[in-house]
Amino acid sequence: MNPDLPRRAVAELVGTAFLVAAVIGSGIAASRLSPDDVGLQLLENSIATGAVLVALILALQPVSAAFNPVVTLVERAFGLITTTTAAVLVVAQVVGGIAGAVVANLMFDLDPVTISTHDRTGGHLLLAEVVATVGLVLIIFGSIRTGRTETVAFAVGGYIAAAYWFTSSTSFANPAVTVARMFSDTFAGISPSSVPWFVLAQLGGGVLAALLVRYLYLTTVETETP
Repeated sequence: MNPDLPRRAVAELVGTAFLVAAVIGSGIAASRLSPDDVGLQLLENSIATGAVLVALILALQPVSAAFNPVVTLVERAFGLITTTTAAVLVVAQVVGGIAGAVVANLMFDLDPVTISTHDRTGGHLLLAEVVATVGLVLIIFGSIRTGRTETVAFAVGGYIAAAYWFTSSTSFANPAVTVARMFSDTFAGISPSSVPWFVLAQLGGGVLAALLVRYLYLTTVETETP
């Protein structure tokens, strides 16, 4: 086993936990602070999410900072990591995401687990998840394959903050975060029945994005993603 794998797994677990805690926690705070203005709630939620992504990627990039099973699977498809590494990191991301949801609930004096009743159904939402995921993966690997790894944190944070607004699904674009948000019946939650469809759309977006990245970046700086 790669001796760095345990450190990478911990970084992915902690980073995804903080990401989900920020998504859910800021959603709860926004709904309490601005109870009568959904647009303002989304603005507050999107700013917090974009900002925390920049901070987490900057801090954890030297170890591992994907925080997203789709990104990790695309890394595997490009041969940047092994199957074992990919499997361990994906598990760490999912576990970290669920932990972040529990912590967010507790920080706002809710039960540790409150299964969401927020149905997110409809083909338009699934299309939005495909679009959101394609854009995210393209931005990450486009930056990396052109040797601009130092820009990833800002590119990802800015993209996700914007994608909250230009996609009808508010851009989950992350299977681990999607699963985790099922455990909080709050502003950012998603019902269990909606989760499989969102995850399938995200995985489909990841496949499309991987093909697009391979086509666009014929000459690349082959470095492993953070």
